[in-house]
Amino acid sequence: MFNAHDLSLSFGGTPLFEGFTFRLQGGDRVGLIGKNGAGKSTLLKLLHGDHEPDAGIIAKDREISIGFLRQDIDFVVGRTVLEEAYTAFDEILELEKRLEEINEQLAARTDYESDSYTELITELSDVTILYEMKGGYTYPADTERILKGLGFSSADFQKQTDTFSGGWRMRIELAKLLLQRHDILLLDEPTNHLDIDSILWLEQWLVNYSGAVMIVSHDKQFLDNVTNRTMQISLGQLYDYPKAYSDFLVLRAELRDQQMAAQKNQQAEIARAERLIDKFKAKATKASMAQSLMKKLDRMDRIEVEQEDTAVMNIRFPKSITPGKVVLELESVGKSYGEKEVFKDIDLMLPRGTRTAFVGQNGQGKSTLAKVIVGELDHTGVVKHGHNVSIGYFAQNQSETLDGEKTILDTMIDEATDSNRIRVREMLGAFLFGGDEVEKKVKVLSGGERNRLALCKMLLHPFNLLIMDEPTNHLDIRSKNVLKDALKNYDGTLIVVSHDRDFLAGLTDTVHEFRDGAMREYLGDINYYLDERKALDMREIEKVKKVKTVQSESPKAAQLSYEDRKRQKSLKNRLSKAESTMADLERQVKAMDVQLETDYDATVADPKFFDKYNRIKQDLSATEDKWTEISMELEELDQ
Repeated sequence: MFNAHDLSLSFGGTPLFEGFTFRLQGGDRVGLIGKNGAGKSTLLKLLHGDHEPDAGIIAKDREISIGFLRQDIDFVVGRTVLEEAYTAFDEILELEKRLEEINEQLAARTDYESDSYTELITELSDVTILYEMKGGYTYPADTERILKGLGFSSADFQKQTDTFSGGWRMRIELAKLLLQRHDILLLDEPTNHLDIDSILWLEQWLVNYSGAVMIVSHDKQFLDNVTNRTMQISLGQLYDYPKAYSDFLVLRAELRDQQMAAQKNQQAEIARAERLIDKFKAKATKASMAQSLMKKLDRMDRIEVEQEDTAVMNIRFPKSITPGKVVLELESVGKSYGEKEVFKDIDLMLPRGTRTAFVGQNGQGKSTLAKVIVGELDHTGVVKHGHNVSIGYFAQNQSETLDGEKTILDTMIDEATDSNRIRVREMLGAFLFGGDEVEKKVKVLSGGERNRLALCKMLLHPFNLLIMDEPTNHLDIRSKNVLKDALKNYDGTLIVVSHDRDFLAGLTDTVHEFRDGAMREYLGDINYYLDERKALDMREIEKVKKVKTVQSESPKAAQLSYEDRKRQKSLKNRLSKAESTMADLERQVKAMDVQLETDYDATVADPKFFDKYNRIKQDLSATEDKWTEISMELEELDQ
C-alpha cells in the first residue's frame, strides 16, 4: 500500500533522522513514539507530502488517499459545526449541487421531446446513481453519528465553530477525517483534547478501521488498546516492532540485553584475537597465522547495541515567600454561561502546603474553576487569596499563548527579570534547548517542545500556589515523569487538573471530584478516590452512564397504598423490559455501524440495509421515550 525507503531529513545542516525504511499496509495500527522534538510530527508531514525528504523515496499506490490530523488547524470563520463537518464530502456536495441545477432546469422546461431534454434526464439518472454510490443519502446520518461519538450534542451542530475552543475544533477536524474514509490515517496527538467517552469511542473506531493508521501519542493506555505495531524514533534512528506499546517496551529491553551480552562475548573474542596477533606477528613462523586472524577481524560484523536517548529536562520550581496558613478560600462560588450553569455553591479551603487534584468528566467545570481562582473569569460568590499568595498558572493552552515569530531565546529574555536574565541560557539547557537550537522560532517547534518552553518560561517567576491544568498534554512519557518528580519536590500549594491516573498517583493528597454541578472532596490520593468510587481507573469514573439500570427505592415506598405498590411493581417491570430492549437495539445499531465502517460498499449495495438501519434507530428512539415516561411515573409515585 505505502512504502518509505531510506528517508533522510536535515534542518539547518543538522540531521533529524537518516535511513528510515518501512512499509504500511491495511490493518497496520502503528504507534509512533519518541521524545519531544525527535521528529515524529515531521515524519507525518513527510508521509502526507507537506515536505520533501532530503533523500529517499516515498512510493504509494496511485489511488491511495491519506488523511492527516495536525496539531495546528485553521477554520473558515462563519461556518457552523455541521457545515464544517460537511466539507468532508466535497464530491457529494458538488453532486448535490448539480442535482439541484438539473431539477431546476427540468422544472422550467416544456420541450419534453427534445434531445437536450432527454440528455438532461439521462444525466439526472447518472448523477443520482453516483450520488447514491458516494453516500449522498447517508452522509448526514454518518456525520451526526461521528460528531456525537466525539462528544458533540445535537444542540452544538448549529453553533459557529469559532465559538468553540481549539480542542473542540480539533474534534471537528478529526470527525472530517473519519468521514472521508481515507486509506491511511496520520493522527498527531488525537486524544489530547478528548474526554474519556470520546477516547473510548475513537479506540473502537480505530480497532475496526480497515486501513492503515499511524498515531503519535503519549497516552500509554490508548496506544495499548489501539496499536498492533510500534515505531520509535531515537537519536535519529527508527526502531520498528510488531507489538503494542507496553509489549514493545518489554521486547526492546530483552533485545538490548541480548545485544549487550552478544556484544560482550564478541569483544572478548576480538580481544583474544588481538593478543594472538600481537604475539604471532613478530615471529616469522607464525606471521601467516597473524595475517589470517587480522583478515578474520576485518570481515567480522561488529555487534551494535541499540542506543537509547536518555536525555531529560531538569525542572526545579523556584522558591517563593512563605504565605499565610490559609492559601485559598472559596465561599458559595458559582459560574454560568447564559442559562447553562457549570457549577454553584462551591466551598473550598486550602491550607498552606495542600496538594489536590481536580478530576471529573470534561465540561464539569474543573478548568473553569481554575480560571475563576486566578481571576480570568467573573463568577458569583467569594474567592479569597491568602496573605502573601503568589499564583503560578499553567493553562491547557499555555503553549498557544507563545509568540510564534519570536525565537526560543527571545521568548525567555523578554519574560526574564534583571535578577534571572543571566540564567536564561542555563534554564533553556535544563529544558533540552541547547546550543544553536535556542535561535529557532517558536512556530517551528513541536507541541511537546512548546509545552517545555512554556514550562521553562513560567519558572522565571517564583510562586507559592501552583495551578496546573492538563500540564502533560503533548509531553512525552519520560518528560511526564520528570515533571511529576519536580512537582513532588515543589514545596508550595498545588492544584492539578488531570485525567491521567499514572501522573496523579503519589502526587496529591486530596481529590476534588466535579460532577453534576457540584464538587465533592476525598481526603486521600487518587488511588484512595478510585477505591471509594469502586472504580479501577479514571476511564471508568469518567465514562458516561447513559442508562441507570438500578433504581434505588424511595424511603416513602413503604408508605404507598397497596394499589400504588402494585402499580410501582408493574412500572419497574416495564422499565426493566424497556432497558433490555434498548440494550438490544443499541447492540444492533453498533453492529450495523461497524458494517458501515468495515464493508461500506456491500452495505450500500443492499437496498434493505438502510431501511432496517433507520427502523432500528426509530425503535430505539421510541423505546428511550417510553423509558423516560416510565421513569417519570416512578418518580411521581416516590414523591
